[in-house]
Amino acid sequence: MATFKHQMTRNGNAIGLFLHRALKGRLDAFGDQKVLMLCAPGRRTGLPRSVMVRFLEYEGGFLVWGTGSGSPTEPDWFRNLRRASRARVEIGTTPVEVVPQVLAGTERDRVWREVVLAAVPGVAKYEAKAGRIIPVAVLRPVGVSPAG
Repeated sequence: MATFKHQMTRNGNAIGLFLHRALKGRLDAFGDQKVLMLCAPGRRTGLPRSVMVRFLEYEGGFLVWGTGSGSPTEPDWFRNLRRASRARVEIGTTPVEVVPQVLAGTERDRVWREVVLAAVPGVAKYEAKAGRIIPVAVLRPVGVSPAG
């Protein structure tokens, strides 16, 4: 049985997806905070699972992180992303097929500190609340190599 918090998160995501689709992505940014729709296969069912997540543009791709609003466990969407060899994002109404790369070790730490926290310092509170390392991934459009 889902907890109240889990159910509220699920309901909030359903509303976000509805608004994204109904308004054709016109409200996918709130000030400097941009969101994209991520669709990845479920890790158990293989069925497409969509979620709205915050992102930063990074090295020709999209940087996403799984705070789960400070939950002690990774959000389901990030667990699905870990298993996916491909996913799709929509920014506005533009679909883009992407290859997810979950960052690890010193690279993850550097990107979390120098990119995510530098651009969105408020997410640090979720890391402290969660008591875990927040996972970070780069979603690279198919055919785009990392800058370097």
